[in-house]
Amino acid sequence: MQPNRQRQSGEERRDTNRPLRVLVADDDADTVKTLTTLLELEGHAVRAVHSGGDVLPAIPIFRPDAIILDISIPGLSGYAVAQAVRHSFTDMRRPLMIAISGMWKQAGDRLVAHQVGFDHYLVKPCDPREVVQLLHKLGQPSIQR
Repeated sequence: MQPNRQRQSGEERRDTNRPLRVLVADDDADTVKTLTTLLELEGHAVRAVHSGGDVLPAIPIFRPDAIILDISIPGLSGYAVAQAVRHSFTDMRRPLMIAISGMWKQAGDRLVAHQVGFDHYLVKPCDPREVVQLLHKLGQPSIQR
C-alpha cells in the first residue's frame, strides 16, 4: 500500500485491465437484453434495471464502473439519476455515465445531459460497437504523463 498516493481524476481511477461492472437501465426490454448480452459476451459483469427509481439503490450494491442509462426511463428520469450520481460521488469514485435516448436527440438535449453529469450521449438505436468502444477505452490503462 502506498501511503502518499496522489488523488487521481475519475477517468484515471476507472482505468483497469479487469472486466467492468456495467449497470444498464432502460424500460425497453429489447434494449436491455441486447446491451446485456453484448456486454456479457465482451466479458463484463452486467446488472439490468428497468426504472429510474431502481438505479440509485443498485449502485452501492453493484458498484458499477459504468452506467448506461435511458434519458426517458420511468420512475426517475435519466437526467435526475445522473444528477444524483454526480452529487453523490467524488470524481474519483463516480461511474462513467452513458446516456441513451430515442426521444431526446437535439444538441440542447446533449448539453443538458452533459450538465447533469453524463460523460457520453448516444442516440437509439445506438451502434453496439460504439458502446463497446466507450467501455474499452474505460478499461484501458492510462499512459502516465
